[in-house]
This record gives sequence, structure tokens and C-alpha cells, in this order.
Amino acid sequence: MLWSKKKRGLYYLLPGMNRSNRIRQRQILRWSILVGLVFALLVGFLLYWFNSPRIPY
Repeated sequence: MLWSKKKRGLYYLLPGMNRSNRIRQRQILRWSILVGLVFALLVGFLLYWFNSPRIPY
């Protein structure tokens, strides 16, 4: 009881919880943020361009 060793819980890894998956998920997150920013800039530019007044020639 007082002098017995503490039993440590076992550590189980579920599928996909290793280091390579975390690195892959982080890379996917970075690419998705980059693509989202580029897409938002493109849509914003197109909205600005279509709504800007044009000088008739």
C-alpha cells in the first residue's frame, strides 16, 4: 500500500497519432490557409474591379 510501487497507466497510440501524421496535418493546415488567403484576395479584387466606376470612352 504505502510502500508499493505506483502503477503507471499504459500509453496507447490510436491510428494516425504518430509524429508523421502531426507533421502532415500541420502542412495541410498551412497550405489550406495559404490557398484560402489567395482565393479571398482574388475574390476581393474581382469584386472591387467589377464595382469600380468605369470612364466611358
